[in-house]
Amino acid sequence: MSINLPSRLGFPLLAIVAVLVAAGAAYATWGRPESESTSQATDDARIQADLTVMASQVPGVIAEVAVQDNQSVQAGQLLWRLDDRDLKVAVRQADARVASARAGLGALEAQILRHASEVQAAQATLTADQANLTLAQTNRQRFGGMAQDGSGTLQAQQQSDVQWQVARAALQRDEAVLESAKKQLGVLQAERERAQATLASAEAERQGAELRLSYARVTAPVPGVVASRSARVGSYVQVGQPAVTLVPSQGLYVDAHFRETQLAHIREGQAVTLTVDALPGVKLKGHVASLAPASGASLSPMGAQNATGNFTKIVQRLPVRIELDADQEALARLRVGMSVQPHIDVAAAAQAAPLKGQP
Repeated sequence: MSINLPSRLGFPLLAIVAVLVAAGAAYATWGRPESESTSQATDDARIQADLTVMASQVPGVIAEVAVQDNQSVQAGQLLWRLDDRDLKVAVRQADARVASARAGLGALEAQILRHASEVQAAQATLTADQANLTLAQTNRQRFGGMAQDGSGTLQAQQQSDVQWQVARAALQRDEAVLESAKKQLGVLQAERERAQATLASAEAERQGAELRLSYARVTAPVPGVVASRSARVGSYVQVGQPAVTLVPSQGLYVDAHFRETQLAHIREGQAVTLTVDALPGVKLKGHVASLAPASGASLSPMGAQNATGNFTKIVQRLPVRIELDADQEALARLRVGMSVQPHIDVAAAAQAAPLKGQP
């Protein structure tokens, strides 16, 4: 009996060749670094937004809540209102203090004007006294000379001496009056400055009272949706106590956590295609905005202590911020926290700019 050995060995040989080819292809694929792929994807990504947590700036009892959970609001729309009766009383008290300070300042202004006139009158009297003294001095010299040469009487000389003394005393008296008037005017001017400061303080207190009154009405700073509402009518709120959380209707973005082995060619501006688990069949467009400067583990309050004990290497993930392109109908259906799968096209990495934080 003859045996055809080559024909019986043909099938095993082909199988061996196929296995070797497959192994070579697998090695070429698996042996290539992950970062060399033309597309980088991750399923560790979520829709995010900069939430606005609204809190009261003054304590008080809530008198009205104008919104409900999951309600859309516009910028400036009332969210809740506090009982503001005590705040209005404080404003009226501040108004009264301002009025009192203004009245005090007005009275001082009138006194200053009056004393300014008194200073002018005292100055005029002093001028007249100086003229009288000059005349008395001239008469004293003239009558004294006449008495010495016998052309005048001793009585005239004595009268001229008395008139000179009276004129000099009047001048000294009126100089003192003028000096006192000037000092009193200076005191009143200092009192005016203090009254002006008191008025400014009262006006500042009134502005503060009006500002606190405005805090009784809390409005939405941005358009959005009420995501969490703990404000209830009749409840007492403290300063800084969160009462309403707003999710902005615009400005949603994606925080995607890529492995560090995927980041070699990711650059700012690269196109991103996103699929959302909650929206099957819908593809959204976006672009890479930035790369976080540190991994989440690095920013943890209790970071890993790799310098002691046994070490096990764990591939780290870094957040990549992805901004969604505008004018997409599906954006209105997105909600914060939804899971997404971004696919970044890194084929044109050479033309893209480096990410913020990368050289």
